[in-house]
Amino acid sequence: MTAPAAPEGYATVNPFIITSDADALTRFVIEVFDGEERAEVRTIDDDGLLLQSEVRVGTSTIMLAERKPDWLFTPSLLQVYVDDLDAVLERALMRGARLVTKPTDFFGTRFARVQDTSANLWWIWQHGEAVWDGQDGDGDWAAESADEGWAEVSPELAYIHDTLLEAMTALRDPRGSQS
Repeated sequence: MTAPAAPEGYATVNPFIITSDADALTRFVIEVFDGEERAEVRTIDDDGLLLQSEVRVGTSTIMLAERKPDWLFTPSLLQVYVDDLDAVLERALMRGARLVTKPTDFFGTRFARVQDTSANLWWIWQHGEAVWDGQDGDGDWAAESADEGWAEVSPELAYIHDTLLEAMTALRDPRGSQS
């Protein structure tokens, strides 16, 4: 399967984050993930708010815009592969991110989650040698019955599952309202 044609610097799918304080989040992405902003595409709307910025991170472009006063809170959930999970987490925490899921071994890779100050959740992966349980790749991660929990599958998977549920349940609009 060949990928559809995309302009230089763009992947087939590129995330677009609508957030409060898009300038701060743009700096966060640059500083935490060693991103590079494409200054030539930075666009300010008639109301003075950032309409679009773009930050290149590895092989992807993340687009960002300031949330308008009457737009609903819509946090983003993003997955990023990095070479040094510990260094990335340190930079994120130094810039105000909250650790949601501590670094956890996950089938041969390392994984963690942080929530930035705009309430976006970042899945941060350091790829390793993936090792999957289950015969012929047919492993079923779901608990077989409602009485069986994720811990029966693995303690790491239970922790990853539970920290996601806690983070999603605790999501709050950084502006202090749900409008």
